[in-house]
Amino acid sequence: MAVLNGVVSWGIVPLNWDSSNLATMSYNYRGNYLKSANDQLRYQVQWIYSGINEGVEVGNEGNVVNVIFKVETSVNGADWNTIGNIKKSRDIANRKYDDGSQPIGHRFTIDISQLVSNQLSYSLCPINKGTWQSNYYGGMNGGLTMQDNVIGGSGASGTPISQYNVSDNGTFRLVRVSATFEILDANKQIITATNVLSAAPTIAVINSVNQFERDSLYYGNTFDIADSSSNKWKFLTRCPNWADGSIVQDFKKPVRINEQAEWLQFYIREGESNGITSGGGASANQVCAMGIQIRTYIGDALENTFYLNDFQQNLLQSTYSALSVVANSQNQMFIQNISPSYINNTAALKAPQSPIDRSGTIADNWNTYTGDKITANTTRYDAYLVKVSLYSPYVFRRITKVYQYTIDRESENIPYGYVRFHWLNSLGAIDSYTAKRDVVEGLTISRDVIERKSGDRTWYQANSGAVSGSGNNVSDSSYISDTMRGGDLYKGGREVLGVTADRVQSVYTEPLNKSVANWLEEMMLSPNVWIEKDTEATAKGNSSNPYLRPSTKGYIPVVITNSDIETVNQENGLVRFNIEYTLAHKVQTQRN
Repeated sequence: MAVLNGVVSWGIVPLNWDSSNLATMSYNYRGNYLKSANDQLRYQVQWIYSGINEGVEVGNEGNVVNVIFKVETSVNGADWNTIGNIKKSRDIANRKYDDGSQPIGHRFTIDISQLVSNQLSYSLCPINKGTWQSNYYGGMNGGLTMQDNVIGGSGASGTPISQYNVSDNGTFRLVRVSATFEILDANKQIITATNVLSAAPTIAVINSVNQFERDSLYYGNTFDIADSSSNKWKFLTRCPNWADGSIVQDFKKPVRINEQAEWLQFYIREGESNGITSGGGASANQVCAMGIQIRTYIGDALENTFYLNDFQQNLLQSTYSALSVVANSQNQMFIQNISPSYINNTAALKAPQSPIDRSGTIADNWNTYTGDKITANTTRYDAYLVKVSLYSPYVFRRITKVYQYTIDRESENIPYGYVRFHWLNSLGAIDSYTAKRDVVEGLTISRDVIERKSGDRTWYQANSGAVSGSGNNVSDSSYISDTMRGGDLYKGGREVLGVTADRVQSVYTEPLNKSVANWLEEMMLSPNVWIEKDTEATAKGNSSNPYLRPSTKGYIPVVITNSDIETVNQENGLVRFNIEYTLAHKVQTQRN
């Protein structure tokens, strides 16, 4: 049998709780399940064999020559796709600085971040829709593959009609890496060993970026919503509009009363809650429902409380004592529309049952809400994620920060209206902002020009001549066309072969403090930016399939071309952006 000598094990891996070995390169022992696909994702295999150190070349039968890393991704944790097999020879040898000795064994290290990041893009949820139809197959996915995602069944468990007609959610991937080995045989030929190193701990990766001088590389206990009675996680946005206990941000994100798309995107790792109800045992951890709790205010006075739970259709379910509960292992991305217009006009607003109906699915644990929603007097609202316990006393545990919004009721009375932006933010989710000041629209035009000889200005055909049957006069009926023989002054000189035109716009933001400006800077750096716009095509899409396209507005891609920052109040640190952008679709013109 082709068995390697010695022992192989994982060294550096992105997720590791072991503090016993320097090879873990630990920060908090690398106990970070959710990772950025654009930071280093290193995997290292260690091969330890008697008499072999990093300065010794392999030469005997059974010694390891290469490690083959198998990299797989999945969106559901069941269907794994191999995206690469990376063959790696041993790392460059190390030496101690004092005596020149070298570490035992050989090490084989790779970085898979670029390979994995190529799998990710974005997923948009249709405007005025509550959530993605399926978490696994996303909403409107970016990337190279342009496909319609048609599935049989419903929710996260839907089955693709055709594997060739489905693209995966663009915002996250589960990643696992295993290793096989190439060794020397008795004839010093390279063969494959029968040994296999089982996969390193599975991680989830998102299409995020972290600024070197500002952001943390480690998302542990920050964004991957898991099992805890104390932690309050964040949604996938760096907008500084959250509060938690005594920590309250000054910024309450403005949203307009008629806006149909304001998103909260979040990653749920675990569905259970540690002791959500009193008492011990597994029963204290069971969760029967989840929702976004909305609290509206008039000034500082609480007005109404209700819930949005469209995303719950994509939660994986399980059973506990024959009762429906939220499965503990979720490991997927979620999104929920919390815009004012969606809240008031479209959403299936719910209130939890009391007592909980334990006989059905988790969707049965809500009653339709019939009270006031956002009223004419509402000035602001809060939003946060809650879990509902299966057993009495039906605890509602808040498990995220509280995100704050203020209702902007300013009249939209300018010719071009306000500009609603959406973009792929630095955490791989979708952020939104409405810019309202000094909207300007124009065209940038360029022309390809050639020059022809001018026509003969002295040659004009007279209205006389020998035309059969017409005497000496040439009547209108005798002409084949309306050309002017010799007088073709409408041709010649410089002519335009083609016109290239772009529709350009610019708009100013409101005065912003430093933290808000840092957040909005993400839009200027994003590769994917859209504006909301009504078009004849989006109106047609709405009328053809209002379920899939529940709004007459669509996402129109734009390219940010410039952004100037103007100081408004230096003493208070207030600035405003002048955002210049071009519609991604060129103005169509004719060729000459």
